[in-house]
Formats: sequence, structure tokens, C-alpha cells
Amino acid sequence: MAISNIIKKPIKEEMSQFEPFFKEQLKSKIPLLGIITNYILRRKGKQMRPMLVFLSAKLTGKSSESTYVAATLIELLHTATLIHDDVVDETYQRRGVFSVNALWKSKIAVLVGDYFLSRGLSLALEKDQIGVLKAVSEAVTSMAEGELLQIEKSRKLDITEEVYYDIITKKTATLIAACTTAGALSVNADQDKIDLLKQFGIYLGITFQIKDDLFDYEKTDLIGKPTGNDIREKKMTLPLIYVLNTCDKKDKKHILATIRKHHKNDKKVAEVLDFVRKSGGIEYTFDKMIHYRDKALEVLNQFEDSEAKEAMIELVHYTTERKK
Repeated sequence: MAISNIIKKPIKEEMSQFEPFFKEQLKSKIPLLGIITNYILRRKGKQMRPMLVFLSAKLTGKSSESTYVAATLIELLHTATLIHDDVVDETYQRRGVFSVNALWKSKIAVLVGDYFLSRGLSLALEKDQIGVLKAVSEAVTSMAEGELLQIEKSRKLDITEEVYYDIITKKTATLIAACTTAGALSVNADQDKIDLLKQFGIYLGITFQIKDDLFDYEKTDLIGKPTGNDIREKKMTLPLIYVLNTCDKKDKKHILATIRKHHKNDKKVAEVLDFVRKSGGIEYTFDKMIHYRDKALEVLNQFEDSEAKEAMIELVHYTTERKK
């Protein structure tokens, strides 16, 4: 499902100017770095995060160079985290395209990720964007904490729903909130609007991650079977957490034992997926996703009607209806 023209239209000019601005910040005299940077730029995704920066800016003011700096900082940070994640997870493909570590090995991938991150921080300092830098730095801290908390909990398999929300807020929602906050900061919006957009970003990020977690039970591989990748990695997401909290002790013990001992076994993983589906885990999780979607929309309703507001409403709905 492609991002609609309703979302793109208010920031069409900004996004067309963003790409050359972004590329300019990554110029280097190191040939290898230039080759890898060009490779990364050619396989860019939907650019949802820069879109959020520009839409948030337009919702509260008029975009300026500061907005381009904010969007670039966010995109550099996001790209750096993806490169590092691929190294940590030993992932060699992303969206069907080879990862940096697959083509140039892990050491180079880590260094390129470091370069993207440091370039973003340097740019913010060069342009005196201290408020934006603070918001993004807080997001980086939270993302690292969330990742470590998830790793800890995957070892013990003792995650509660409360801890789950803590993890996804730290891992995903704080970066989305950094986008919306940075956009508002870049146009010197009033503090109350900055606070509202930060809260909107948190709700949108939670909605986005819950949708991603549902994909694990819906997406299929080449022969039509659900992927179950989260269970293979012993990640406890909301559909599974809900079922473990509501099933009887015998079933809970069996499911946990299966995940601990047989999480690499396709047949056993399929059994867990089936149990979660039959026990209402998907319906419960879907309802929670809609709950947070509606909370995001409630925040947007506090802003005056505009093309940017309409686009952001559309983006919220896109988050829950997307197919990947």
C-alpha cells in the first residue's frame, strides 16, 4: 500500500528539496564511503520520518532551513540505527535488498553507521539546532534502553503487557515523537503545540509498532505460511503476551517451553502462531492498535483544520492499514 497523495501533497516541494539537501550533508573525500552512501541512498524507503518532520512544521508554522536540518538529522539517525541493527541481528537483506554488512562486512557497516550518526550530530551543532539535537539525543538513549530491555526479557520470557508498552515506546515511539517534536521546534512553535505533537508522535509510534507485531501473524513466506520471526527470536509481542496472560497454567507452561526449546523449529513455531490466533490474541491486539490510533487522532483534533492536518490524519490511518 503506497503512501497516498493526500499525505504527500502539502509537503511535495519540501520533500523534493530535501533529497539534494540530505545528499549534500554526506559528501566525503573517502571513495569507499561515497560508494556505500550512494548504495544506501538508492534503496531508501518511504521516508516517513522526514515527512513527519515537514508535516509537523507545516501544521505549526512555515518550513525553513532549520526544518531541513531537523529532517536530515532524523533520517541520518534512523539510517544509522538500521545499519547497526542489521549487524547486531546478522541480517543480510532488508526489503529484498542486500544490507551494508552483507556486501561490505560488519566492521565497515558499523563504521558507516557511526559516520551517519556523527554527521547528523555535527550538522545540528553547525546550524545551532540545540533543541532538535536534544530531542533526537533523548530518542537515541531511549532506543538503546528499549533494545536492551527487550533482549533481557527475551531471555527470561517474563514480559508483561506494561513492560511491552515500555519497550515499544522506547524502541519505536520515541523516534516518531522526535520527528514531530523536531518539526515543531524548527518553526519555533509554541510550547503547548510542541508538547501536543510529541504526544501525538508517541501514540502514532505505538500504533505503528503494534501493526508491525501483527504482521508476524499475518505475513507469509514464499509458500504461504506466516513468518513467525518474532517467536523465532523469542520476542514477546502483544498477541502472545495477551494469550499467555489469559490461558490456563498448563497451556502457558507448554507454550513457554516450546518457545524456549523449539523456537527454531518451523512446525513448533506454527503451533504457537495457531494457538495465539485461536485464543483471541490477534483480535485483542487489533483493538489495542485502534485504541492508540484514536488517541493520536484526538491529539490532532486540537489543531486548526489545514491541509497539513488532513495529511497527518491520513498518515495515521495509513499506519494501521498498510500491508508492509
